[in-house]
Amino acid sequence: MKKPSPRNRTITLSEFEINNLSEKLITLNESKSINELTNKTINQNLFEVIDYLPDKFVDLLFLDPPYNLEKKFNSNHFKEMEQEKYYQWMDSWLSRMIRLLKPTTSIYICCDFRSSSSVERAGSKYFILRNRIVWERDKGRGALKNWKNNTEDIWFFTLSDEYTFNIEAVKLMKKVIAPYRENGKPKDWYETNKGNFRLTYPSNIWTDITIPFWSMPENTNHSTQKPEKLLAKIILASTNEEDFVFDPFAGSGTAAVVAKKLGRKFLSVESDKTYACLIEKRLELAVKDKSIQGYENKVFWERNSLNKQKKS
Repeated sequence: MKKPSPRNRTITLSEFEINNLSEKLITLNESKSINELTNKTINQNLFEVIDYLPDKFVDLLFLDPPYNLEKKFNSNHFKEMEQEKYYQWMDSWLSRMIRLLKPTTSIYICCDFRSSSSVERAGSKYFILRNRIVWERDKGRGALKNWKNNTEDIWFFTLSDEYTFNIEAVKLMKKVIAPYRENGKPKDWYETNKGNFRLTYPSNIWTDITIPFWSMPENTNHSTQKPEKLLAKIILASTNEEDFVFDPFAGSGTAAVVAKKLGRKFLSVESDKTYACLIEKRLELAVKDKSIQGYENKVFWERNSLNKQKKS
């Protein structure tokens, strides 16, 4: 086996770690209180546990279900369906989650362009549509007979007209190309010897996200891992400290990890044992390292700009 590069910081699991971390995982065969579920990882299929979860405990529902693609997730294999069947599959579990939500809950559903119409349709059936976020993946495979696909969608819904949205918590520090001055002084921006910067309100197009790769400490071997920075934007915007984040398709557990780093409560559901153990390992690491790549001093930075600014 090829020895990994010394700079490779990908989080991996040994058999010894899986055996130890699996003791932290829980399974449900009866209803549990919210106190029994707080900050836990459930290692079961969502359909097996959803009826055992308590009513009205969720402040933020983050949904990253399998996209409508042929994809293998370790021990799980998802097969592409006709669009109508994919919509019906979504509806089969989304409809059962309504009772878990507080009246003020925000809901974010991830998808690609193929499944986006089904997500909008299913979400709009139960929730109030607020926006569609398009985020740019900073890498992707090229195509000879098509445009390179390097964006994904996140549909933002709420259960009612009363919901949390902390706009000041998700501002973006952007480099100013053509700075405007008033009486010779910077107006709404500041200058450094590394460039000029402005703190701006966020839009629904996110171009500052870096996909985790081998030299980043958050990287795992999960094929569809969401970046911590992406979850930080969602969690900071749509929750307050001590609010409850629920992720029923947890994968490598980014939602739980970021919730922990930002002082929120969380619950994850992941059917694959190895990935569930990976979540627990990442949660242990989050105790020692609460940093989030691209987010510092309560500000989000454009991709590849933070380190340059810190040196100024």
